[in-house]
Amino acid sequence: MAQTKSATKLRQMLADPDKIVVCPGVHDGLTARVALNVGFDALYMTGAGTAASRLGQPDLGLTTVEDMATNAGMIAGLDRNIPVIADADTGFGGPLMVARTTEKYILQGVAAFHIEDQVTTKRCGHLAGKELVDTPTFVSRIRAAASARTRMGSDIVIIARTDALQSLGYEEAISRLKAAVRAGADVAFLEGMRTKEQMAQVVKDMAPTPCFLNMVGGGVTPLVNSREAKELGFKIVIWPLAGPTSVYLAMREFCRELKSTGEIKNRYTEEGKVDGGVRDVFELCGLSACVEFDKEVGGASFMNGA
Repeated sequence: MAQTKSATKLRQMLADPDKIVVCPGVHDGLTARVALNVGFDALYMTGAGTAASRLGQPDLGLTTVEDMATNAGMIAGLDRNIPVIADADTGFGGPLMVARTTEKYILQGVAAFHIEDQVTTKRCGHLAGKELVDTPTFVSRIRAAASARTRMGSDIVIIARTDALQSLGYEEAISRLKAAVRAGADVAFLEGMRTKEQMAQVVKDMAPTPCFLNMVGGGVTPLVNSREAKELGFKIVIWPLAGPTSVYLAMREFCRELKSTGEIKNRYTEEGKVDGGVRDVFELCGLSACVEFDKEVGGASFMNGA
């Protein structure tokens, strides 16, 4: 079953004592294709990037379950052998809606998703002024997701995220994560850690539950590389702004060049070939594979080339 293949693979990766899952954040098909081409063995669909790319809006709880699930499914469908971990915000409502969200993510072929304890009108975990639901409400979200997973016969990985550190403190945050694990969560995600000491401590306090690390450029958590994250004991580390930040910087550079000079000059590889031209983009997105498939099944669309 295609919907469970990547989830099972992610579980195998989590069970490997020598493995840390490192995911670049992607928000659309092109950024996902780039990450796949570079060779990452797992991807992260960023909710903030989805809001920015699909809506042109900040991460303030404006995306719907359809926005998120559809985007996650498109990314997951690019390569069913590569697990996609996706943001699911708060689950988009009460237990019934969380169950429905879980079903949608399963059917889209997502390997894992995280659900948090903010109110439905949530915001990015690295912004101030976050409001939280109480622990029983958070736990009911996790329990609803776990129940839907069982009903669907799925292996999808449920990641419990708490934003309680900012307003309620470390002990309450850990208490919430432990309650979520008892309710069916597979992985613990403490958002907004401010010191490496906290990062090391959460791994110890949540053992043997695998822990998830969020590396946000310009955020509140100290940035560490993959080797350091592994030494601290984390099993998954995401860099959610890899896609959005790279697009932001590159698009700004190209637009400034066009605005100031009236043109965008070609970029070249070390071998002197145009880099990033139209054919490069199409090949990245599977042009040759599409042509070959058409030929294999007896199609004639590309008999004269493409």
